[in-house]
Amino acid sequence: MTLEPRRRRLALLLSALLLTGGGAATAHADAPPVDGYVALGDSYSSGLGAGHYDDDSGQCKRSSSSYPALWAAAHRGRQFAFTACSGATTKDVVTSQLRPLGRRTALVSITAGANDAGFGEVMETCTLGGESACQERVAKARTYIQHTLPHDLDTMYRAIRGKAPAARVVVLGYPRLFARHGLCVLGMSETKRAAIDDAADVLDAVMAKRAAGHGFAFADVRERFTRHEICSEAPWIRSATFPVGESYHPTAVGHAQGYLPALTGTARM
Repeated sequence: MTLEPRRRRLALLLSALLLTGGGAATAHADAPPVDGYVALGDSYSSGLGAGHYDDDSGQCKRSSSSYPALWAAAHRGRQFAFTACSGATTKDVVTSQLRPLGRRTALVSITAGANDAGFGEVMETCTLGGESACQERVAKARTYIQHTLPHDLDTMYRAIRGKAPAARVVVLGYPRLFARHGLCVLGMSETKRAAIDDAADVLDAVMAKRAAGHGFAFADVRERFTRHEICSEAPWIRSATFPVGESYHPTAVGHAQGYLPALTGTARM
């Protein structure tokens, strides 16, 4: 296959990635309050990329191999509500995912914020464009993360606390996507990888600070994913792939060995 057909195919793939999950964040809106564990958030919570999706979850792509489902399976005596949805922003969480929360909810987990900052567009630009275009798009995302996302997160965290005043809330962060000095394809240079990973660090720092401001626990998964990023010898994160929506998301192994231990070590339910 020549380079241009490959680039066109990848452009279509990544364009579709930006649309994944749109308008699908309303599933389980009518679920009753749960006394046990409620899992909220975006595709990193729903398990997109891990396979084994619940047919009833539609485009939300909730997986039985996701870290929330794995935690619930290990604590079968607890009630479990799973409203996380691929493509969800912090606003989607507030408007469409909080109904199962109640005054007796004991544990809430959430990963959300990357969609607000436009990380899907970042990945498209950096994969298909030059280094200058990549740096500019990453800089735009960083500006949003530092100046606008804190308000978005505060609004979401206040809504969660208001609905579940007694719950232990665990905010799980995002891993760095790329290994440095690893073997990468599709034109993802060392400079681009470094810019994307640095933006992920800024995102995690903001999430951790705002979580602490609301009395929530922050589970940092970056160390667990070290040596398992894209371009490493044993990646737990998918590169650009088919099905398109699974690109740049943790695999089932990433959920089981990366995210699940982070939640388990922080939940203390």
